[in-house]
Amino acid sequence: MENGADSGVPELGSFLRADDNGEGGTFALYSLLCRHARVSSLPNCQLADEDLSEYTKDGVVSSATTLGGLTVKSTLEKYRVLQMVLLVLALIGTCMVIGDGVLTPALSVFSAVSGLELSMSREQHRYVEVPVACVILVFLFALQHYGTHRVGFLFAPIVITWLLCISTIGLYNILHWNPHVYQALSPYYMYKFLKKTQRGGWMSLGGILLCITGSEAMFADLGHFSQLSIKIAFTFVVYPSLILAYMGQAAYLSKHHNLESNYHIGFYVSVPEKLRWPVLAIAILAAVVGSQAVITGTFSIIKQCSALGCFPRVKIVHTSSKIHGQIYIPEINWTLMLLCLTVTVGFRDTKRMGNASVRSLRLIFSFDGTGLAVITVMLVTTCLMSLVMILCWHKNIFLAICFIFFFGSIEALYFSASLIKFLEGAWVPIALSFIFLIVMYVWHYGTLKKYESDVQNKVSINWLLSLGPTLGIVRVRGIGLIHTELVSGIPAVFSHFVTNLPAFHQVVVFLCIKSVPVPHVRPEERFLVGRVGPKEYRLYRCIARYGYHDIHKDDVEFEKDLVRSIAEFIRSERPECDLGLEELECDEKMTVVGTSSANMEGIRLSEDRDSSEMAGTSELREIKSPERVRKRVRFVLPESPRINREAEEELKELMEAREAGMAFILGHSYVRAKRGSSFMKKMVINFGYDFLRRNFRGPSYALSIPHASTLEVGMVYHV
Repeated sequence: MENGADSGVPELGSFLRADDNGEGGTFALYSLLCRHARVSSLPNCQLADEDLSEYTKDGVVSSATTLGGLTVKSTLEKYRVLQMVLLVLALIGTCMVIGDGVLTPALSVFSAVSGLELSMSREQHRYVEVPVACVILVFLFALQHYGTHRVGFLFAPIVITWLLCISTIGLYNILHWNPHVYQALSPYYMYKFLKKTQRGGWMSLGGILLCITGSEAMFADLGHFSQLSIKIAFTFVVYPSLILAYMGQAAYLSKHHNLESNYHIGFYVSVPEKLRWPVLAIAILAAVVGSQAVITGTFSIIKQCSALGCFPRVKIVHTSSKIHGQIYIPEINWTLMLLCLTVTVGFRDTKRMGNASVRSLRLIFSFDGTGLAVITVMLVTTCLMSLVMILCWHKNIFLAICFIFFFGSIEALYFSASLIKFLEGAWVPIALSFIFLIVMYVWHYGTLKKYESDVQNKVSINWLLSLGPTLGIVRVRGIGLIHTELVSGIPAVFSHFVTNLPAFHQVVVFLCIKSVPVPHVRPEERFLVGRVGPKEYRLYRCIARYGYHDIHKDDVEFEKDLVRSIAEFIRSERPECDLGLEELECDEKMTVVGTSSANMEGIRLSEDRDSSEMAGTSELREIKSPERVRKRVRFVLPESPRINREAEEELKELMEAREAGMAFILGHSYVRAKRGSSFMKKMVINFGYDFLRRNFRGPSYALSIPHASTLEVGMVYHV
C-alpha cells in the first residue's frame, strides 16, 4: 500500500528511554556514549566540561558499574580503531536519515497525488502525476525559509483529520467487505504465510517495511515531544488508525484480487467513490506535513553534525525566536529539493521505457529505497542502544547481548530482504548516504588533523615570557580577539602576527568557541575564562562552550558577554594567582563565568553614546572611562565584595580597550599533507578537505564576525 497512510509507525520500548537530556536521534546516542567513555570525536575536550550540569544529567542511571561494562569501556578507550568504528557507525545512521530526507518527500507527495489516476485514463495520468508532484515539491521547499511556526498550527488538525479519515474508511471496508479480516492480527498467520511462501515471503518483507517508515524520525523528535506524549499518541491514536486502515485495504483486496490489471490496485481504489476527491486533498496535505517534518529533521541533524565537527559550516537561520529547534539551512534545503526532483523525474522516466506502470515505480522506489534507509537506521540505533545499556545504564552485558540479538536478528531479516533488490531501487539511499558519509568523514578527518597540527605548532610559554609585558612591540588601544581552536597554549598564528607587525592591542584575548557533546549549555556555565602570563601582560583566554542545539548569539551580544565575562573574572580572581610566578598553573585554573542574563549579581556592562549619567545607579559603584571617547562603556559593580586597586585599574584598562574597538584575528589556514604521506591521505587532505573548506562557510561567518574588523593571517599546515 503505497499511499499517504505510510505516515510512520514509531517504535515503542527502550529506545525512547535512551535520550540525551530530552534529545533523541543517532547523534544523541553517540554524544551520550561520549560522555560515559572517552571516545569523543571532538579533539578539544576538557575535564572542566564534565562539570557541566547537562553532562551528567542522564535520567535514572544505576550507580553500580558491572565488570563487563568496565571491560567494554576500557577496550573502547584503548583502541583508536574502535572509536573510529563507533563514529562511522553513528555517521552511517545519520546519513541514512538524510538520504531518507530525500526519498520521503518525493515518495509521500508522489503517492498522495496518485489518486488522480482514478479520474483519468492510464495514458493521461502518467503525464500529469509527475508534474503535479514536482510543483508541490518546489512549493514545499520554497516555503521552508518562512519557518514552521507560521503554519505549524495547521499540522495537528491535518494529521488528526488524516488519521480519522483512514481509520473510518478502513472500518467501513472491514464491515462492508470482510468482517473476518481481524483474524489477520494473529501471529499464527504470519508464521503460516512465511512457511508457505518461504523465499517469496521473505522477499516480501522489504515491502512491509513501508508500514513502519517514520519510526527512525520519531526517535529524533524527542527534542520536541516528551516520551509520554509519544507513547500516548502512538498507543491510542496512530497505531489503531493505521491498523484499521491496513485491515480495511486487506478486506477490500480479499474481494477484489482478481483484477485484470494492477493499474488500479492501491489505497484510493478502496475509498468510496464519493469521498475520493476530499480524501485526495487531505492526503496531499498530510504528505506535505510529513515531508515538512522530515525536512526540518534533516536540518536539525545537519546542525548537530556541524556542531560536533562532522559536517562543514553552513548557514543556519533560526526561523523562530521562541522555539529554538526551528531552523532553516538554505544550502541543504535547495540541495534536497534538487535531489527530490531528480529521483522523482528520473525514476519515472526510467520506468516509462518499459511496460511497467507508474505504480510499479512507486513499489520499487518505496519498498526498496525508503525501506532500506529505515531499517539501516534501526540497525545502527540498536547497536548504539546496546552500548548505552552497558556504558550508561550499567546493565549486565548478557542483557545487552540478548537485546541486540533479539531486535538485531529481526532487523537483519528485514535488511536482507530489502538488500536483495539493490539494483531495482535500493541503491538510491545507499548512494546518497555514501556521498554524505564521504563529506562528513573527510571534513572530520581534516579538522582533526588540523587541530593536531595546531597542538604541535603552538608556542611555548617561555617564548612569551621572554618578550616581557609589552611583548616586544608597541601596544595600541583596543582589544585583539584571536580566534583559535586550542583550549590551552598559545596558537602559532599569534607568534606569526607579532613577529611580522610592530604593534598589537593593549588587551589580547585568545578566544575558543567549542562544542561539547551535550544538547545545551546553561548560560551561567557558558564561559571559561583564564589568564595567560602575568597580570601586566593583559593576555586572557576565553572558552565559549555551546551544545549541539544551542543558538549562537549575534556579534554585538556576544562581544558584550565576552567583555563582561573577562571583567567578572578580573573582579573575582583568586589571590593565589596574583603572584604571576607559576604562569602555566594559573593558566589552567580557569573560572566559569555566565552570560549577563544569567548572572545578575556580578558586573554589569553598560554601553551608550551619551555622556549623561545613568539613572538608578546611586546605590552601585561605577568604574567610569575617560570622557574623550564618544562611545561610553561602564562597568557597574555590586557593593560587595570590594575589589583591590590593582583589579580596579585592570578593569579601567579593559574599558578603555573596549571603547577603542575590537579587532578579530583569524587564521586563514591552508592544509596540506606532509611529504611521504600515502596517496589516500593526499587525496583526502589536498583535494577533499581543501574543496570543502573553500566552498563552505568560513569561521568568520560561523562566529558572526563583522568583516570590517576582521584580519586574517595566512597559515600553512602540513598534516
